[in-house]
Amino acid sequence: MKSAINRRTLFVAAGSAVVAMTAGGASAQSGDMRGAVEFEGGKVIPKGQIEISLEDPSVQEKGYFSDMKTRVKSDGGSEKIAFALAVPARAVASPTLQVVARLERDDGWLLARGSTKAEAGAPVSITLNTAMY
Repeated sequence: MKSAINRRTLFVAAGSAVVAMTAGGASAQSGDMRGAVEFEGGKVIPKGQIEISLEDPSVQEKGYFSDMKTRVKSDGGSEKIAFALAVPARAVASPTLQVVARLERDDGWLLARGSTKAEAGAPVSITLNTAMY
């Protein structure tokens, strides 16, 4: 009887350790930043590709955020497009972090751009403003 209790205690302890390691590892990994992109004046977003990325003027290292971006397609008929961006915990700690959206035609021509300050845990809303040439 004593060996069954020790075995059960061992399994409970091992299970608890596995759960604790898994939860700790997940919190250090990336999370999702969710939000939406709108066009200025509430107009329909033109057709094209929207690239959403992170930028931080305080980071001197070129390409530091190059892997933290996503693309969504605009069909030219939506007023608001939702997105999710995977963001590592190291990026959210910066107070000067910005989320930037660029709307480009299929040929790469910039149509509109917008940005907003990124805040941990808060949904992001970006307004695209027409690019002036």
